[in-house]
Amino acid sequence: MIQLELPDKVQAVSRPVAGCEVHTEFNIQLYTKPSSSIIITPAGELLSKALFFLKWSPVNDETTLEKSTADFIWMVFQNVIPYNFTSIAFPTIGYEHFPVPINILIRTLVREMVNQLMKTDLPLTVKFITQPNQANIYDEFCKQILTLQQSIVTTFNPQLPSTWDKSTQNQKLFIVPSTSDEYKSILTSFDHTMKGQYTSIIRIQRIQNERWYMQYLAHGRDFLLRLKEDTEKRLYHGCPEQAAHSIIEGCFNRSYAGINGIALGAGVYFSSNANYSHGYTRPNANGERCMFLARVLVGRTTAGNPSMKTPPLGFDSTSAGHAFVTYHDAQAYAEYLITYK
Repeated sequence: MIQLELPDKVQAVSRPVAGCEVHTEFNIQLYTKPSSSIIITPAGELLSKALFFLKWSPVNDETTLEKSTADFIWMVFQNVIPYNFTSIAFPTIGYEHFPVPINILIRTLVREMVNQLMKTDLPLTVKFITQPNQANIYDEFCKQILTLQQSIVTTFNPQLPSTWDKSTQNQKLFIVPSTSDEYKSILTSFDHTMKGQYTSIIRIQRIQNERWYMQYLAHGRDFLLRLKEDTEKRLYHGCPEQAAHSIIEGCFNRSYAGINGIALGAGVYFSSNANYSHGYTRPNANGERCMFLARVLVGRTTAGNPSMKTPPLGFDSTSAGHAFVTYHDAQAYAEYLITYK
């Protein structure tokens, strides 16, 4: 169920609404964790479980504004989900202090909120809060919320790939027949850069994780609307067998970033060169290795460095040559698992 409530108008107050406890805790964390992108404090005098303060800077460039707003909402959900909250309240985000295009900012806020609710499938109520003197902002929120509520079903009706096998069980891995064109195409691409690095293909399996696939398609739709071009690539991702099982069940989780280094940023690493990804695989007890062939939305990409936890504003990934790093879990879909020796 997706429920976005129309904004509330609240009375302005002359002192910090949450009280001194929140103000003090905020300053302590700001001093002790100056590089942190989020500060979490007790709710103080407010009727909520916790308060989240996220760094966010509005800009006038429309593309960058949409991207930074989408990243803001994504960060909110990444920190709210573990708390099992049932509602989120958003005070107005500096609209009166920054000369930004209000319609674009609010449209992106509402759209990304709906996208996250659809992806996480949470019974979460979202409320936007405006001040009494912000009639134009209130009206814009009402317009955008009502428009999206009417179009959620009709604007996005994705279809599963025709190559997928039908199954009544909760099965996610399906053997690709070695005689099929599907198999031969994957093998040809893999062999192109892996000659001399492997002796045999044990099996190629198609991954049919419907929920993850739908999340990826929704993300891809947003990329296409924002960038006006298709930036999807087929890239490889090598990993140990146990990690492969976790990925199949729960997608590429960037919370594990850093296990194998963060030269281009703390995200999930992919490569167009299978030989490069081979370096991140590990043989199991039978000497078998695992490598994914994934669909990846690279979007706008820029050079990465080890200090990056997210891509710079206006960009979706970092890269260097054949290597790409993504920072959103729904930004890539593991399409095939190649098991080889």
